[in-house]
Amino acid sequence: MTGRLGIDDVTPKVGDGHHPGKAVVGEVVPIGASVWREGHDAIAANVVWKKVGSDGPGQHIRMAPQPDDVDRFAATVVPDEPGLWTFRVDAWSDPWATWRHAVTVKLKAGQSPDELANDLEVGARLLQRVGRRPAERANRDLLFAAANALRDTALPLQDRVAPALFPAVQTIMVERPVRELITRGQPHQIYVDRTRALFGSWYEFFPRSTGGRDENGRPVHGTFATSTKELDRVAAMGFDVVYLPPIHPVGTVHRKGPNTAALPGGNPVAEPGDVGSPWAIGSAEGGHDAIDPALGDFDDFDAFVARAKDLGMEIALDFALQCAPDHPWVAAHPEWFTVRPDGTIAYAENPPKKYQDIYPVNFDNDPTGIYAESLRVVLLWVEHGVRIFRVDNPHTKPPNFWHWLIWQVKAKYPDVLFLAEAFTRPARLFGLARLGYTQSYTYFTWRTGKEELTEFALMHAERADECRPNLFVNTPDILHESLQTGGPAMFAIRATLASTFSPTWGVYSGFELFEGDPVKPGSEEYKDSEKYQLRPRDFAGALNEGRSLEPYLTRLNEIRRAHPALQQLRDIHFHHTDNDQVIAYSKTDVSTGDTVLVVCTLDSYNPQSANLALDMPALGADWGDTLVAHDEVSGATFHWGQFAFARLEPLNAVAHILRITRAT
Repeated sequence: MTGRLGIDDVTPKVGDGHHPGKAVVGEVVPIGASVWREGHDAIAANVVWKKVGSDGPGQHIRMAPQPDDVDRFAATVVPDEPGLWTFRVDAWSDPWATWRHAVTVKLKAGQSPDELANDLEVGARLLQRVGRRPAERANRDLLFAAANALRDTALPLQDRVAPALFPAVQTIMVERPVRELITRGQPHQIYVDRTRALFGSWYEFFPRSTGGRDENGRPVHGTFATSTKELDRVAAMGFDVVYLPPIHPVGTVHRKGPNTAALPGGNPVAEPGDVGSPWAIGSAEGGHDAIDPALGDFDDFDAFVARAKDLGMEIALDFALQCAPDHPWVAAHPEWFTVRPDGTIAYAENPPKKYQDIYPVNFDNDPTGIYAESLRVVLLWVEHGVRIFRVDNPHTKPPNFWHWLIWQVKAKYPDVLFLAEAFTRPARLFGLARLGYTQSYTYFTWRTGKEELTEFALMHAERADECRPNLFVNTPDILHESLQTGGPAMFAIRATLASTFSPTWGVYSGFELFEGDPVKPGSEEYKDSEKYQLRPRDFAGALNEGRSLEPYLTRLNEIRRAHPALQQLRDIHFHHTDNDQVIAYSKTDVSTGDTVLVVCTLDSYNPQSANLALDMPALGADWGDTLVAHDEVSGATFHWGQFAFARLEPLNAVAHILRITRAT
């Protein structure tokens, strides 16, 4: 901003400032700016905070100079309803603060009443200026009395000044100040979502795998009716969002068979009865606006959505803009695909893998038609109760398309959320977030060491205005090596880290059963991948036999719901440990003061111990205080000072998740 006063480096600012920042209802959002002027006169600033479309001038919130940088001013705002908000930083000269500082310094220097005559008159005029305001009628006598004292030459100098320095007078002059040389900053935008955009626990499962087995032990294709029964188990674990892979008709042309990823070139080998990949969308039975008849119909889906709502959950649906060769779009709109020189339509490839069962959409030939059809499809599912979409491979589609689609949908349904499944380079990951994606997949799955985990978490805390991470511990496509080789304790470790690093995390079905067999050495694909076949699981049997992580996942979600510190993204602080196999970090919610300290092992086989050097101010304590650290997992309570000791046993407890309070 160019004006009488300088206003620079305003935050939050996303990218080049053309896109709104991110927040949710009730979130404490920090606002900052560098505010400066020439000379030594005092300067001040405030935030003007307003919901777009609301009446009135908005809220004016005084900003405070920061202890470590007097030119840096900060304040917080808290949105109380969803939608688009604006804020700007205004700077102004503060003559009262200038006067108060000057008079105080000159009094300490021993200046005489004659030397201070002009200063005393300036102060009197400022007091009268405020006292004459209609809004200060109740305070007029107090302010005028202070002004009169400054002019009363019969009084000793200290007595002349003292009334102007009274706390009551200071409060009035600071809270309703005289503002001069007002410079208005540039408006910035923040889009405020509902709280689920920031905080939630996701569980992914394939409805078609919920049918159990027949009397011969063969898998039976599940339906929405059998999936509805699965919702009770998921809700009991404390999950908020149930994410479904595509539920549309599956293509029959070049359908893939079980363990296809293990075959050279990925040749289509489907046998009669093979269900194929749900991401090969579309057949003669319909496309993106249809339901696979084997799952049921729209009435069944509506009942499924309603049951999830009754259990306090909501449904996230996969939106994958790609087609099987027999999708209705292929015949009706061949221009929506890429035609190769030999006249055939190009299928998807990720060498050495070939996906002959999937045609990518080409947005360049008929963008108007593709845009309109995509919007129609999304709105159809929204009207059937879906308010969250997990978008498959958005980084392979034009960015301007997503910007258009997301904001078209939000203009009609502001509560709709979009998760970008963009395992890609940072420019794309953060670029999609800026364009409007509510949440983003990240590289968490591949971050396993202490240093890289620390860097990962701090980066996302610093970019909370731009990108909200959704930390899935596994996906149908990603079985990380650590889960293949780390044994059951590694599943608990990864769940602990994901659920406490980020306010949003996710689990793909089978994780609680410690499924970790790859299709072949060096691959991150699952053996007997559920992407290509039915995979019914005996969750109850595993739980009864003690072969399930369900109790621990349930406890993690209980802890997350109990602690506001774990429901926010902006604050995370790492504490020193003398063992690289032990990581320690804390999170604090500024509005409640809730603080959680996590100490977690990264070794899933061996006991590990560490000496901790805690940053006590980051835990809301003084350096010499004693902390009461209550373990929310084991129920144990520790009394720790700045230096503490922790020992973790993978077979018994991979982490301490500690509620921190100061000892009284």
